[in-house]
Amino acid sequence: MTALAFTVQPQDSTVIWTGKKVTGTHSGTIKVTSGSVKVKDGIVEGGYIKFDTTSITVSDITDPETNSQLKGHLLADDFFGADHFPIASFNIVSVTHKNGNDYDIIGKLTIKDITHDISFLATISLVDGLLTTKGIVTVDRTLYGMKFRSGNFFQNLGDTLISNDFILDITLLATEV
Repeated sequence: MTALAFTVQPQDSTVIWTGKKVTGTHSGTIKVTSGSVKVKDGIVEGGYIKFDTTSITVSDITDPETNSQLKGHLLADDFFGADHFPIASFNIVSVTHKNGNDYDIIGKLTIKDITHDISFLATISLVDGLLTTKGIVTVDRTLYGMKFRSGNFFQNLGDTLISNDFILDITLLATEV
């Protein structure tokens, strides 16, 4: 049984977030700060990833003032509270092989010091000491205290309603230690 350790390469990893509202969507990025993955006999069996919430960008709004307003709102306490909670993390609890390079990943996502179980389908490949993981994660923001304009907590929002779910499209590259 061969156990290997991999270090996530933040500069080669990407996290694209997408949020939806009645009148459209917004998207941007969040930087990965660190992470590691444990592999035993070619199968991922654990690991973690950390994200820098202060690095949130908005990529779909070209007007600098409007972009800055949305970014500021996402960094504020209504959403990520980045001043108080600059790091979010995901810890792998279990990985189950589906078929080919597809795996079910179950873990604990922590945002604003609030932790919940989350699961998603990911594609994992290991070639020549390079581990690549790609997955799309759906997160219910209200579980992490982000209730702003949520239909679960406020009525008569009309076209200002914001979806409770946001999407994280994650691509991680890790190299063998």
